[in-house]
Amino acid sequence: MTKQKSDEPDLTPFGGPAGGWGSVRSLAEILPRERIPPEALRELVRQNKPDGFQCVSCAWPKPAHNHPVEFCEEGAKATAWELTTLRTKPEFFEKHTLTELRTWRDYDLEQHGRLTHPLRYDAATDKYVVVDWDEAFREIGAELKQIAPPSVVFYSSGRASLEASYMYGLMARMFGNQNLPDSSNMCHESTSVGLKAAIGVPVGTTQLKDFELCDAIFFFGQNVGSNAPRMLHDLRSARKRGIEIVTFNPLRERGLERFTDPQNPFEMATLRETNISTQYHQVRAGGDIAAMMAIAKFLVEWDDEAKTQGKDLVLDHAFIEQHTSGFDDFITFVRAADWDAIVQESGLSKAELEVSARIYAKSKAVMIIYGMGLTQHVKGVENVRMVVNLLLMRGNIGKPGAGPTPVRGHSNVQGQRTVGITEKTELVPVDKLAEQYGFSPPREKGLDTVESCRGVIDGSVKAFIALGGNFLRAVPETEAMEAAWFNLRVSVQIATKLNRNHLFPGAVTYLLPCLGRIESDIQASGAQAISVEDSTSCIHGSKGKARPASTHLLSEPAIIAGIAKQTLPHNPKVDWDRWVADYSTIRDAIEETYPAVFPDFNKRMFQPGGFWKGNKASERIWLTKSGKAEFLTPTGLSATGFDDADGRYRLMTLRSNDQFNTTIYGYHDRFRGVKGTRDVLFMNSADIARDGLHEGQIVALESDVGDGITRVREGLIVMPYSIPEGCLGAYYPECNVLMSVEHFAEESHVPAAKSVPVRIRV
Repeated sequence: MTKQKSDEPDLTPFGGPAGGWGSVRSLAEILPRERIPPEALRELVRQNKPDGFQCVSCAWPKPAHNHPVEFCEEGAKATAWELTTLRTKPEFFEKHTLTELRTWRDYDLEQHGRLTHPLRYDAATDKYVVVDWDEAFREIGAELKQIAPPSVVFYSSGRASLEASYMYGLMARMFGNQNLPDSSNMCHESTSVGLKAAIGVPVGTTQLKDFELCDAIFFFGQNVGSNAPRMLHDLRSARKRGIEIVTFNPLRERGLERFTDPQNPFEMATLRETNISTQYHQVRAGGDIAAMMAIAKFLVEWDDEAKTQGKDLVLDHAFIEQHTSGFDDFITFVRAADWDAIVQESGLSKAELEVSARIYAKSKAVMIIYGMGLTQHVKGVENVRMVVNLLLMRGNIGKPGAGPTPVRGHSNVQGQRTVGITEKTELVPVDKLAEQYGFSPPREKGLDTVESCRGVIDGSVKAFIALGGNFLRAVPETEAMEAAWFNLRVSVQIATKLNRNHLFPGAVTYLLPCLGRIESDIQASGAQAISVEDSTSCIHGSKGKARPASTHLLSEPAIIAGIAKQTLPHNPKVDWDRWVADYSTIRDAIEETYPAVFPDFNKRMFQPGGFWKGNKASERIWLTKSGKAEFLTPTGLSATGFDDADGRYRLMTLRSNDQFNTTIYGYHDRFRGVKGTRDVLFMNSADIARDGLHEGQIVALESDVGDGITRVREGLIVMPYSIPEGCLGAYYPECNVLMSVEHFAEESHVPAAKSVPVRIRV
């Protein structure tokens, strides 16, 4: 296969809804492109079903009573991407050096197809060459034994199963460190930190059934149409029963506006649509604290009026008194907040803010759904805590139909944390691990993503093991990170397809191809199943049945075990071979480590709808220092972490509906009207005119973080778009080059990709 070229750029506004015939046409295009055979198409019918496989893309929950087709456009693309019959065989690497491949686009690398053989980098030829699995494990183990444990990073993508994640975390700790950064470090760590401090649990408190019990839904910074389209079924049902949906999002996103259900023959035949948002407020990037503060301020004012007039109170004072701490300090801040400053920072009028507050005030059960539009800011943790503050004011946590609902991205990123993928000792039962496996687990904090990047750049990180993902492409500081990667002693990448990270070798580099989740995994005891956790803390079993892409692939557990056996001293209490032979024994081990979370794990894993691992905050049991839910006062109204200035813009990095994280499925962002390119700069028309630019002009963005380092993204096409003045949008990961590794969320270290200070350069 040769490199594919994109079409000529076509920037034409899209007039249709989310879903509908546009979704059908998108699937009709990608399936033949991936050369999916008829027998593989049957796998789509099994997707997200109780006896099938769990989608490899997003973590939206799977219903117990499923639709005939329980996949969305994005999920089907992810399945086609994995089941493709295209292959990247050893002959491909005989023809291409890594230097040449670094000139290829991300899409062309992955689109070439599934990897088929384990590979080792040969520096003399600058090519990958085939290697025997046992030889690979021996050399990796021999190299790691020579490196001090604090200098090795064990990164994991959020797609790895609970079983593989448990083994991986145990291997790292037995090796001697907790350097276990993962996808959560890049997206929802702000949730984990913010919710944990405020309500005692690091995850949301709602379940899928709460959509049937709420009477209002508030959205902040989450693009459902591209990032969790199956949620649109739940939102459509909520709207059909008259539920108000109030959206705060900088860009007009089609999935939050209109939806046609592809599974509804009447809607498809009549082109009927469901309006999703009853209110849509285009808040400035980083202005969500101000918007939520406005709602809180209205609630307090109306509550004061009700007291003086002897009417029903607006705030839930009984709940506040019994269940919360810090209310007085928070209310003092709310009362002192200046309306002019709120309007300026939010970018919304007082009247717009009031109509949203009235919906919240009259609703008895409110869910607040949010995504990385809240978490990826310097004040991202404060954003999350402000969500909690708003919910606590009316007792909207711990009752049916109410609570915080963070939408996770990767299909098991939340589950990985549950079974020990974390750099934080307090989140892992290290004493239990010590007892269970007879070793001394490390107690010091490990490296997170930001700290791992620093270590790669300054040379203190000597080895990097990656269980999936495309780390170099996902993180900030692209140029410095790519340059520094060559200095690693060891780079091991476990993957299904070739991506850009694989093209930057260390001294000793291995590319180890693994089975995909949808493929049949046959081990000594027979066909195996794995498990994942969704965004609502439900655990699901998953069975792959498709024919593997190659007979030379190993499963993730088998690869982890192979590395562990060659790296770690023999431990009679850890039978890696037994675990690989029968994954149910891994689940037995997980249950032993986490008995409160996984009782009867093997018996319950295929329960329709998943089994819920429980959530104390949903029971109004607060595992905080005070024993109560905490009102936590923000430090200001802006989440950006920098001041506005003439010529300085707030850049939001965005994903298209033709990608999943760093994986690019194609060059058609249908909902935003972009086709044939990803080199687009979304701008407000007033900003275009004020800067003397014009539609279609080619410009560059330059980082304005103020650290003296030049970071530039060239070749962006100016496109007028419905976006607040002073804000810009451009695609991730291409614009990561503009981000400093030091521009991250306070406390959580999440890269602040939703408010990057930049200037336009002509």
